[in-house]
This record gives sequence, structure tokens and C-alpha cells, in this order.
Amino acid sequence: MAGGSSSFLALRNSFSDLEEKIKNCQRCALYQSRHQAVPGEGNRQAELMFVGEAPGREEDLQGRPFVGKAGELLTKIIKAMTFTRDEVYITNVVKCRPPNNRTPQKKEIMACYPYLQEQIELIKPKVIVALGKVAANFFVPGETGIMKLRGRFYDFQGIPVMPTFHPAFLIRNERDRTRKRMVWEDMQQVMKLLDRQ
Repeated sequence: MAGGSSSFLALRNSFSDLEEKIKNCQRCALYQSRHQAVPGEGNRQAELMFVGEAPGREEDLQGRPFVGKAGELLTKIIKAMTFTRDEVYITNVVKCRPPNNRTPQKKEIMACYPYLQEQIELIKPKVIVALGKVAANFFVPGETGIMKLRGRFYDFQGIPVMPTFHPAFLIRNERDRTRKRMVWEDMQQVMKLLDRQ
């Protein structure tokens, strides 16, 4: 038991150190316009991890990932998968909001790369869900669009990754039931892999 509690303490300290590094980061120009960096939140020993693109306006103000409309939809998806937000870990590839919510630039993604890499190493999730093209291309390098990538697992350092549409995309295309169905099909594959069906 003593060994278990000391490893938990080490994990907590490592995570706290990492979050402090992210909050004080100046590795790219995004720090100049941010209100807050957004490290991520959730279960630090989660079997399921969601990775989005970058914080939006609400996330930048609150310092929490996925708290706007896209966050509400993601929470519904998580519940439909028989999880709660507290049971999963949610973060983004880029930890600071790009101006006007533009797509993160390659240099910004590369500046944040070590942070996400370290989060994955600390959490050791069984499955990662990549939300949208930016996140999908982090795990499956290249310029392939999300439509071609989604629907099947890819390997990232021994962890299965399921790319799917970003909740913000679903909101922008609210009438498109086909895309919603595709996301649910993707999540069912994730649930099956985690034995949650």
C-alpha cells in the first residue's frame, strides 16, 4: 500500500509541475494574447482521453477545456458513452487560444507537443479520442482530412487513437445527422474496446 500511495503522490507532483509549466509557458507567441493557458482537466489516471484542437474564448477565460457550447455537446457524448467528465481526461493539442479561434499554426503545435506527450505518458490512457483534424493529425501525421481518418483506430506509441469530428463542427452543421451518426459509431467502437457496451 505504501508503494501505491508514494507512486500516486509522485504522479500528483509530476502533474502539478507540468500544469505549472503550461500555465507559465512562453514557448510561442500565443502567450502574449491569452488570458490563461488551459492545461486540461479530469481523471489523471483515466482510461479514456479526449484531445481537441485549442482553447476557445470561454476556455481562455475560465482556464478549463471544453466549457462552451462544444463542451456541452462533448459532455453529452461522454455521458452517452456511460462515463462522466470526471472519469475521463480532456485536453487540447495547443494549450493557449489562438487569436479569433483560428487554426493553430505548426510552430504553435510543435511548441506544445512536449506537454501533450508528457500528459499522455503520465495518464497512460487505454484509448485516445482525437477531436477534429488538428488533433487527428497530431496522432496520425500528414494532411489527411478527418473524413478519411475517422472510423478506425490508429496506433500512437502503443495506444489506440480514434479520430472523429470535433463537437464544434457538429454544432456548425447541426442539421447534418449523418455526421452525428458517424461520431456515435466512432464512440461505439471506443466503448467496445473499453468494454463499456
